[in-house]
This record gives sequence, structure tokens and C-alpha cells, in this order.
Amino acid sequence: MFGRNKHEDELPVPIVPWVDAWEFSVSDEERPATEHRRRAVQGPRAIRVPQGGGLQRVNAPCAFFSPDATSEGSPQRLYKDPEGRRVLCSVGSPRNSDGTRQYGVRDAQGELVGHIRRVAPLKHALRPTWRIDQPGHPEMVSSAEWAKNGPSEMVQRGAGKLVLGVVQAISDLGAEGGDQPRKARVVEWRSGDELVMTSENDTRFLIRAAWLDRRLVFAYALLRSS
Repeated sequence: MFGRNKHEDELPVPIVPWVDAWEFSVSDEERPATEHRRRAVQGPRAIRVPQGGGLQRVNAPCAFFSPDATSEGSPQRLYKDPEGRRVLCSVGSPRNSDGTRQYGVRDAQGELVGHIRRVAPLKHALRPTWRIDQPGHPEMVSSAEWAKNGPSEMVQRGAGKLVLGVVQAISDLGAEGGDQPRKARVVEWRSGDELVMTSENDTRFLIRAAWLDRRLVFAYALLRSS
């Protein structure tokens, strides 16, 4: 029929298993704009996994943000369904100690999955830092942790040579002056000497270690976007 939306017969984007998510982002975009689709198709805000390619590319949800605003002080949650009926994980109220704000992450049964920590900046640090702690593994630390004097001071303070190249690359993003377009801020996350994840602007994530519990990364994304 004339005037009919040529995309109205597209099948709904399926929900994919969260345990199989290796690459994902925080987004409400289900189908990106293409040469045949002028505007992106939007859906509920969710953790989304890229699927397919070309005209068939979709951003499939694997965990949904709360459909309703939660009251102050109540746990933040992610859900397995867009209606918010089946809890995937929750983030409790923070516990503060010596400049560190610690959030417990629990599964649907209330069992502890791990912790997210927000560490207040030291005297010469640029910004607060975040850590992810999964039981049985060394704490995850990101390469975003550097001081005002740049990568050399970071190494002197014990961050190590493993992240020096990444830190230098990130520092160089703004070296050409303020008129340059803003570039993605990509950092590495390491558990001990193992590279376990990379993240971009705290909204896109790429898992490198099979053992990493995705719910901890989802919880980190939830806190950073709230």
C-alpha cells in the first residue's frame, strides 16, 4: 500500500543471553540508521549487544534498566525483561570509608557477586577512580588512573609499565589543542597482569577474559550512567 512504512514488518529484536555478551553498550538504539532507514529505531534503555551486519545489524538487549525511577537510597537494578519483573542484579547503597565509596552487587537471589569501588582522587590525581572486585581474582584497575604530571608520575607511583603506552595514547588525545574534535576515551582494565576488558567513554565495553562476570560490568555501567 502507498505510504506504508517499509520497515514495519521487521521482526522484534530478540533478547540475547547476558552470559554470552562479549561486546556491549548502554543504548536505547535497537536498529541503526542506514541508507534505507533514515532514522534509527529506538527501544527501551538497555545493555545491548551488536548482532548481524549491514542492513541486518541490530543492537540486541541483554539487560534492561529500570522502567521507573527508583526512590533515593533504594537499590539500583537491572532486569532480564523490559517490564522490570525479573531482576538480573542489583547495586546496593554505598558504604563510605576513608574516601572510598563501595557498592555491593548482588544477583536475583541476593547473593553477592562482587563490589564496585569509587576511590576519591588523591592530592595530585585528575579524577576519582573506579575499581571492580570479583571474588577469586585480583581487583580490576583501569588505565585511566594517572596524575596531573602525566604518565611518568603514574609509573613512579607504582601503576607499572603495563599501562604506560595506553596512558600516553590517551594523554595525547588532547595534545593538538582545543579545536580538535573530541575523541573516544578508551581505557584498559587489568586484573593483576591480565587484560580483562577495554571500555570506551564508560558506555561501550569489550570483554577479554571469559571468567569476568558480566553483571559486575553492567553494574559499573549502571552507576556511571545514573
